Amino acid sequence: MGEMPVPASALYGASTQRAVLNFPMSGRPVPDRIIKAYALLKSACAKVNNDLGRLDEKRTRLIREACREIEDGLPALGGLHPHFPIDIFQTGSGTSTNMNANEVVANIVCLRLHKPIGSSKDAAYLKEGGVHPNDHVNMGQSSNDTFPTAMHIAAALVIEHELLPAVDKIASKLESQAGGWDKLVKIGRTHLQDATPIRLGQEFGGYAAQMRHAQERLHRALHTLGELAIGGTAVGTGINAHEEFGERVAAELTHTTGVHFREAVNHFEAQHAKDAVVEASGHLRTIAVSLTKIANDIRLMGMGPRCGIGELVLPAVQPGSSIMPGKVNPVICEAVIMACCQVIGNDTAVSLGGLGGVGSLLDLNVAMPMMAANLLDSIHLLSRSCHVFTDNLLEGLKPDEKRCGELIEGSLAMCTSLVPVIGYDKSAALAKEAFKQGKTVRQLAYETVVGQPDVTGKKIATEDIDKYLNPWSMTLPGGEGSAGG
Repeated sequence: MGEMPVPASALYGASTQRAVLNFPMSGRPVPDRIIKAYALLKSACAKVNNDLGRLDEKRTRLIREACREIEDGLPALGGLHPHFPIDIFQTGSGTSTNMNANEVVANIVCLRLHKPIGSSKDAAYLKEGGVHPNDHVNMGQSSNDTFPTAMHIAAALVIEHELLPAVDKIASKLESQAGGWDKLVKIGRTHLQDATPIRLGQEFGGYAAQMRHAQERLHRALHTLGELAIGGTAVGTGINAHEEFGERVAAELTHTTGVHFREAVNHFEAQHAKDAVVEASGHLRTIAVSLTKIANDIRLMGMGPRCGIGELVLPAVQPGSSIMPGKVNPVICEAVIMACCQVIGNDTAVSLGGLGGVGSLLDLNVAMPMMAANLLDSIHLLSRSCHVFTDNLLEGLKPDEKRCGELIEGSLAMCTSLVPVIGYDKSAALAKEAFKQGKTVRQLAYETVVGQPDVTGKKIATEDIDKYLNPWSMTLPGGEGSAGG
């Protein structure tokens, strides 16, 4: 396409520079995780091509050494960003980023061989064993199978090494709190109205279970993302790639990363659609929904400190108002909920990118850079949210046992345990009258139920009322106040 001036300090070439000029969109370059995943992939491809007798030992070694420098972030060359500047919103197949990676690898080799950047266009240099970005770095590959492979690698590695440990951390803390607070009975609430008693440990046990289910969802995402498109080349047929190439590259990546990868069962599905990424994003969305449930419940139970529910005491991490002295807000809960909202928004973008007629068009998905960026952003946000929520909120969270007891005793829902004793209608009337008189259910029951016959005809004693209205017994299976306690 003619000559293209490239900055002298840049490790990339004409293809990358054209993309820089063509796509001045967001100012957000392709995430570093994708670039490092590309380095892992290009290194694995070079080794496999060498094993298959297609690439000589010298070029293989030089390509793999260059890829390791990219994996390390190119600290001696100013970092990744100066050399990988292409915007997320570029060609939908990621072709520009694939060529960016090919050019940078080839030019790192030039520097190691003490040749000028761009020497890969010199026939004499290539004859002496130099590396060409297309012929050698990109051997047996296409943008159409490398970008979907790189996005799977990047997402799988971050899930494995960052998000899964973060989710395990919050789940373990919630389990510890569930056990520690299992003797603390409080009022339950359904429809935001008073309900029968529940133990604080039971509520937190539910939260812990949500996070354990989140771990299971992440393992399912890892399995789905473990299937790689590499080996399909242009449209999934594998043209210009050895028939064993995809399987061998996946095995090499598994060996290198410790995460299980495998060749796609059907390369046409793997390249023509990005259902795997849509599915993984859906799991992340579900985890975000779980986190919002937990954060919001804790926020509500901490409402107050004097004029709200006040069953939990949230750690004070910063002043809450510029005008109201002494006010402390549930800022950690708010930050986590906002991050989760972004994850849900990211999932919408990923889903749209996977739609037929938008991203998935005939024989290639053409929204992959956007999908990859949003998927990685969601993984990062959820990981950080779990750490921040655990460290800055759960670690300092405390129950207000006195307040929990007061609210239980004042709840009209306590009359539920009297239904098997005096019947539904009488229990409902008792609750309404207690509310009308401003008394507790226990107080009014002492006055009006004691001495009256129960449903079997036996007279009810004062100690019977206390047994029936025992909050602890109401949290046990069976649902009757007379269950013991």
